[in-house]
Amino acid sequence: MNLNEIYEYADEKNYSIYYFPMKELVSIVTPDGFIGIDVDKLENTADELACITHEIGHLETGSFYNIYSPIDIRSKHEAVADHWAIKKLIPKNELIEVLSSGICEIWDLAEYFNLPENFIKKALKYYSNEIEGINYLYCSA
Repeated sequence: MNLNEIYEYADEKNYSIYYFPMKELVSIVTPDGFIGIDVDKLENTADELACITHEIGHLETGSFYNIYSPIDIRSKHEAVADHWAIKKLIPKNELIEVLSSGICEIWDLAEYFNLPENFIKKALKYYSNEIEGINYLYCSA
């Protein structure tokens, strides 16, 4: 999925994406479908794709947290949104195909999927229990 496709997806779901500068945050999402993003804090379209898809992941999974709550675990909600974004942008079957073709370096996978390297690392960690040998950079070529 590319950046245009994720914008189309957001539009189909009636999610609104707004661009404005933010003091500390790169992006923010509200439960009613508004996503705010400060593109000046992103380096490239790969970062934008990962960021927007992550925020849509919050909306699609209902994983929201209250920063003022002492019992709400922020990292749990962030992981749920990350996992949704990973499955959307790097489907398991496609990842297996790509790894099997010999593309297995982090930077090479990032280039192939047009995603940041840190997102690729999260995806490999996420899929590590589902894809045999992924911890050893599963490549048959």
